[in-house]
Amino acid sequence: MKAIVVKKRNKKPDLLWEEVADIQCGPEEVLVDVFATAVNRADLLQALGLYPPPPGESEILGLEIAGTIAAIGDGVQGRQIGERVLALVSGGGYAQQAAVNHQMLIKLPAGWSFAEGAAIPEVWLTAFVNLFIEGTLKSGETVLIHAGGSGVGTAGIQMAREAGARVYITAGAEAKLDKCRGLGATLAVNYKEQDFFEEVMTATGGKGVDLILDPVGGAYLNQNLNLLKENGRLVTIGLLGGSSAEMNMATVLGKSLRIIGSRLRSRPLMEKIAITQQFKERFWPLLEGGKLQPVIETVFAIEEATAAHAHVRENRNTGKVILEVAVAGE
Repeated sequence: MKAIVVKKRNKKPDLLWEEVADIQCGPEEVLVDVFATAVNRADLLQALGLYPPPPGESEILGLEIAGTIAAIGDGVQGRQIGERVLALVSGGGYAQQAAVNHQMLIKLPAGWSFAEGAAIPEVWLTAFVNLFIEGTLKSGETVLIHAGGSGVGTAGIQMAREAGARVYITAGAEAKLDKCRGLGATLAVNYKEQDFFEEVMTATGGKGVDLILDPVGGAYLNQNLNLLKENGRLVTIGLLGGSSAEMNMATVLGKSLRIIGSRLRSRPLMEKIAITQQFKERFWPLLEGGKLQPVIETVFAIEEATAAHAHVRENRNTGKVILEVAVAGE
């Protein structure tokens, strides 16, 4: 089969579509012919050698797939060859085939493209687990989502809206702000031109917010803590703004705040299966019914993976960047 192979050229990763060893599925897995995958910032970091896959997982990039079942393990029941599915994977998505535990599969709805399916697993499950499991977001609460125009952000806005929360976001371009408003954000702040702390405090009458979902990290830490209400929660899912910051512990203790660091990829398989099932029960019917929708910025051919990574690295996307894959034999 073919897959993306990372090679360094002038200290920069070059993503080449090349022949690699074929893979087999285990007894509890299915083998999926991959028709589409998607770019995530974890892929950019892994290509740079900064975010290796968990032990025992594929070295190939790619954390989500959509395609058709090509083979079924001996211990799997209730699945059919040719069934259209999507799934979160811990690696191996940038390839013509991927092996997936059968309990991680979600059936692709009728009428959905493979690109739409590939836009779901990583960002929607990341937003779900961090807003509702780690962040315990409830109806009537207020949440601030940084990087609202990202894949995680656009998914999180929609789920928080449907959960009855008031949603505020930050983004760095007017087109992203407009998109986020259309998805349900009550307040959209251009962090390049406005002080998000002042804007959010004004919007809340000085009360602040209950929950913050933050991929920025160090650069935003103190503003985030000062924005939180009593018993507020800060869920950090990335370090785009650095990994270090000095904070006043009196703020944390005085307001009984919780600071939560959260990753999805490295969680045990059974935990990810449980998260997937909870997501399916709560929000999948809304996606199937069209009340929630994947947001796709653009689609690249898998052979253009280097350009697709540049598109995401330069923050040009609102929502997901998809890679279309030609399956083996085509």
